[in-house]
Amino acid sequence: MHTPIQLFDPASSTYTYLIWDEASFEAIIIDPVDTQLQRDLVVISERGLKLKYIVETHAHADHITSAAQLIELTGAQAATPAGCGIKPSAIQLQDGQVLQFGGESFKALHTPGHTAGSMSFVWRDHVFTGDTLLIGGCGRTDFQSGSAAALYRSLTQVLLNLPDHTTVWPGHDYKGQTHSSIAQEKISNLRLIVDGRLRTEAEFITLMDGLQLPRPKRIDEAVPANLSLGVRHDAYERHAALTQPQVPKQAGYAGDISPQLAYQWWQSGEAVLIDIRSAAERAWVGFIPNVPGIEFKIWPGMAINPEYEAQLQAAMQGKPKGSKVMLLCRSGIRSIPAAQRAQALGFEAYNILEGFEGDPDAQAHRNTVGGWRARGLPWAQN
Repeated sequence: MHTPIQLFDPASSTYTYLIWDEASFEAIIIDPVDTQLQRDLVVISERGLKLKYIVETHAHADHITSAAQLIELTGAQAATPAGCGIKPSAIQLQDGQVLQFGGESFKALHTPGHTAGSMSFVWRDHVFTGDTLLIGGCGRTDFQSGSAAALYRSLTQVLLNLPDHTTVWPGHDYKGQTHSSIAQEKISNLRLIVDGRLRTEAEFITLMDGLQLPRPKRIDEAVPANLSLGVRHDAYERHAALTQPQVPKQAGYAGDISPQLAYQWWQSGEAVLIDIRSAAERAWVGFIPNVPGIEFKIWPGMAINPEYEAQLQAAMQGKPKGSKVMLLCRSGIRSIPAAQRAQALGFEAYNILEGFEGDPDAQAHRNTVGGWRARGLPWAQN
């Protein structure tokens, strides 16, 4: 019987957790951070886990979730508190709702206060408390629908009513502490306990209202992103010619090309094919054998790869000026600016429409509506 894997993001002092069923290896990840995506994928892969659910305790104000990226790369579903308004989430969790993964159960508890929708989650004799209950403290209540009165009731009527031996796994810690217990918090949590007794609700509200904490630095960026499950790989607007199979002239690069024509040009040697997706995409979703991968965007944050041009020139070394190069991304959008940059280097650059995975279908699944894979062109998977 295993304990949760606890992972830490130093920039935001955020804890991310992985739990799984030991028979089926179905897993849940709790509060993942976008800048730690590669780390989390490595852990999932090394353990042989099948990620089933991506769970958020609330819409965070201090970091951006990697939920959207994990959905794309692993096929897992997002499960988020219904009261947080995270509309793209597949599962809007209600108080008391249970998620099954393999033979295991994961129960949602509505614990408002830090935010109106905040939840904690119980698995076996463990509770994941997000920003509701911290080790020796609790989350703030002065922004984003916070309520000290609601938090007091969540702490005293819900979480502290769990069995004393329940292990507490918080969403953050700023002192190097990793976990606690309900019994320990009942006697040592300074936000709740004073002079050896539980504070009254009025005392707790007075304490919380007087904290005068600084505003979270990333709140204006993080909250809107987290309401959409985090930053997506393709941040560009839909391209008007996305479904056109011909090669029309486009501003800044040679044109758009269908996957089928790109395959023909590649096989005949007429053009060089470059996969510009992230290393994680190629590892998890699939790759094209014998095609070089040059990331146009890199983690953390899917920023433009500063080495993209140099790596592209290295891949095209020995090719004459003006040689054709075709850029492949996930859906044919990220490869537009990649093609523009390749064109500026002196190559005849083409954007491959539909990309490797195509557009999402009605169930938000890719690889069914267009794309290199769905067109039956060669690909492989690790």
